[in-house]
Amino acid sequence: MPRKKQSQGKCEYCEQVAPKGGMVKHLSACPQRRAAIERAESKAGKSEKLYHLRVQDPYLRDFWLDLEMRGSATLADLDEYLRAIWLECCGHMSMFSPRGWGSEEIAKSCKIEQVLHPVDKLVHIYDFGTESETHVSVAGVREGKPTTKRPIALLARNLQPEAKCIECGNPAEWFCNECLIEEDTSGMLCEDCVDDHPHDNYGDPIPLYNSPRMGMCGYEGPAEPPY
Repeated sequence: MPRKKQSQGKCEYCEQVAPKGGMVKHLSACPQRRAAIERAESKAGKSEKLYHLRVQDPYLRDFWLDLEMRGSATLADLDEYLRAIWLECCGHMSMFSPRGWGSEEIAKSCKIEQVLHPVDKLVHIYDFGTESETHVSVAGVREGKPTTKRPIALLARNLQPEAKCIECGNPAEWFCNECLIEEDTSGMLCEDCVDDHPHDNYGDPIPLYNSPRMGMCGYEGPAEPPY
């Protein structure tokens, strides 16, 4: 059986595309990122531990993020970020824990530097009904000054996974929730097929977003950046 093509992602500093397995190495050597770090180090301010986090959906593994988070920032900051870029639809409850359901919940007031020493991986669950699970692990730690005033910086993220139109097989750009729920299909539609597609009960098709939350609950896309 041929191996599945590895997910590709784009560096936020130089826009180079690299495979998921090679992005951490690219980020450590990226000239544009190194220049951003040097600019930050030349400014006044306090150094602290900065955590390179790999964030991914454990079931839809083509969806992933590389983030740099201040050690002094809290799990509440990370929860807010994940909601904004990936998850928020209806203001659902969420939680962090070491292993997901059945393990002790970690307070969102905890700083990331307090949590990621004893715990190798964090599990984030958003929406306790139609749940989205996200795994957070440490890809690296550096001591220095943050490159942004915000608690979290986006380093890289996956490219939109390829999807084919259910009508013609061309690349999809739209999503029909009615097809997913009523017809048990992916609900993916291309630009040509979306206009004449019937959608009576669940609203019009929506643009295809780069998020593992697509098709779940009332998700209609991310917040406007910056997060």
